[in-house]
Amino acid sequence: MTADPASPPPRTAVVVGNPKPASRTLDAATFLARELTGTEPDLVVDLATIGAELVDWQAASVNDLATQVGRADLVVVACPTYKATYTGLLKLFLDRFSVGQLAGVAVPLMLGAGPAHALAPEIGLRPLLSHLGALVPTTGLYVLDKEYDDPAAYADWLAGARPAISALLSRPRGVSA
Repeated sequence: MTADPASPPPRTAVVVGNPKPASRTLDAATFLARELTGTEPDLVVDLATIGAELVDWQAASVNDLATQVGRADLVVVACPTYKATYTGLLKLFLDRFSVGQLAGVAVPLMLGAGPAHALAPEIGLRPLLSHLGALVPTTGLYVLDKEYDDPAAYADWLAGARPAISALLSRPRGVSA
């Protein structure tokens, strides 16, 4: 991404809804964030490390994370595919958001064992992120589990998505698309 030297770099968050901490899904999401911005994400939320706080609606730490994610310019929202959709863990976190609370660009990313669920990011996760206020300018990305660490698994999607995402992230903050 080519950034305007006068504007600050985009604030980037990664949210991972894999029930296993430090998962392949986390690796895939941080890789994708780096590829889209050229830098490490500013915030990484590995929901598996939060545990029972996710069901405590008064948990200030979780509410603070939701606020930070909501203010990010770019959010990569990633999870494994469970029963052709996103995980309950991710649902618990996204339930913290009001309609319109996600203010930036969102990228839905899902990993799965086979191609049968390749539409899961488009059918389940993309509409939810849009409903919460995010701008989702590209199709969601589905990566096979066995290819999560192969840059070639992301190359075609990145070639198509990077121009639109970069253009949106390079606009001055507060300017709508």
